[in-house]
Amino acid sequence: MPAAVTLIRSTALSDSAEYAYAAAAPAEARLIFLAGSCPLNLDGTTTGIGDYAAQAAKCVENMRIALREAGAGLTDVISTRVLVASTRQADLLSAWEVVREAFGEHDAPSTLLGVTVLGYDDQLVEIEAVAAVVDR
Repeated sequence: MPAAVTLIRSTALSDSAEYAYAAAAPAEARLIFLAGSCPLNLDGTTTGIGDYAAQAAKCVENMRIALREAGAGLTDVISTRVLVASTRQADLLSAWEVVREAFGEHDAPSTLLGVTVLGYDDQLVEIEAVAAVVDR
């Protein structure tokens, strides 16, 4: 299945960002809106308590499962929002590095946010995503 997502870069904007500044999908694309991916194990417990990178990795793992169930993969993601419960930039970067590595060459537009609290006990990271696929 050919990719529906086109990543858009600009030479008029800084190249220090580790993602494309915009993305587009054709009109015939089916959009997939994912709930925030949380660092939860199958039994509902939070994984990696106190560890931003471990929680980010579990979020990516759970996001891959949700995408697969919807008929998509990471390369179909058109944008993400990474929420990190911290006021420390180093904590945000710890989570971001895991997410960035997971996406590899597919550097979809993303927003990285520090927030005060997330919904589950001991939760430090959550990843929201939108994907686009063209069913053929």
